[in-house]
Amino acid sequence: MDHSGHGMTMDLPPFTLGRGLQWSADPFFLVACLVGLALYGWGVVRLTRRGDKWPVGRTVSYVAGVLSVLLVMCTGLNDYGMVMFSVHMVQHMVISMLSPILLLLGAPMTLALRALPPAGRGRKGPRELLLALLHSRYMRIITHPAFTIPLFIASLYALYFTPLFDFLMGSKTGHIAMMVHFLAVGVVFFWPIIGVDPGPHRPGYLMRMLELFAGMPFHAFFGIALMMASEPMVETFKNPPASLGIEALSDQNAAGGIAWAFSEIPSVLVLIALLFQWYGSEQRQARRKDRAADRDGDKELEAYNAYLASLNARGN
Repeated sequence: MDHSGHGMTMDLPPFTLGRGLQWSADPFFLVACLVGLALYGWGVVRLTRRGDKWPVGRTVSYVAGVLSVLLVMCTGLNDYGMVMFSVHMVQHMVISMLSPILLLLGAPMTLALRALPPAGRGRKGPRELLLALLHSRYMRIITHPAFTIPLFIASLYALYFTPLFDFLMGSKTGHIAMMVHFLAVGVVFFWPIIGVDPGPHRPGYLMRMLELFAGMPFHAFFGIALMMASEPMVETFKNPPASLGIEALSDQNAAGGIAWAFSEIPSVLVLIALLFQWYGSEQRQARRKDRAADRDGDKELEAYNAYLASLNARGN
């Protein structure tokens, strides 16, 4: 029996980690991930051949980000996520809060700007178009906290507590669109906070921490609301298949627990990354000041030597 236009049977056996991690590829996400890896790999190879260095940590982070998307969208987790609220919530949390952080720490835009060749005077190639996009008014709007924080919050409450979620879960296209939306929302929320790539909105480190903590409590409240509900709140998961041997309300409570607990993971990850970035920035500033002081010292020494030379010339 087909379920939600997804071409999968409802008679799934009870969920286990082994079954959840079995390969079951969604073609859209499989192709997107492979293309993403291929383009990033091309950029790294191009820089290496040119004699430029690209930090290994960035490559590892980006690859881990892509693999995290593959994990939730191209395994049995995607099948079980169609009928189990708890498994769906794992998908949602990973693709909206873990994958974006890892992808952003990989600095794909910076890599593209360094790897793509300039188009030449008066012409516009991929590099010029990307630069124009990064500095566009559109980017300034969608990376501003007045936009990203409400969007981050609304993506939870407006989706799960309205009929929109059931509508999207009713078709394969709708489900893919929802997952792409989760990933995109995560990227625009975390980009101004943690992103290595250049962006139009880049506040100081303290403001970035405030932005991070402005969104997280709402995430925790959402999880608590699901945990405390006395009846199933989402139509899609009200009648789980009997073969799963689960009860809808307890599965919803588990989903709430996952949402509540998961909000802590990205907070810790982002804070650690921010502290490293902050420390690195301070070190770079200190080195710049040292170089400037050295230059000033050299000028003073040159002036003093010139003064001595002039005295010597006068004496002669």
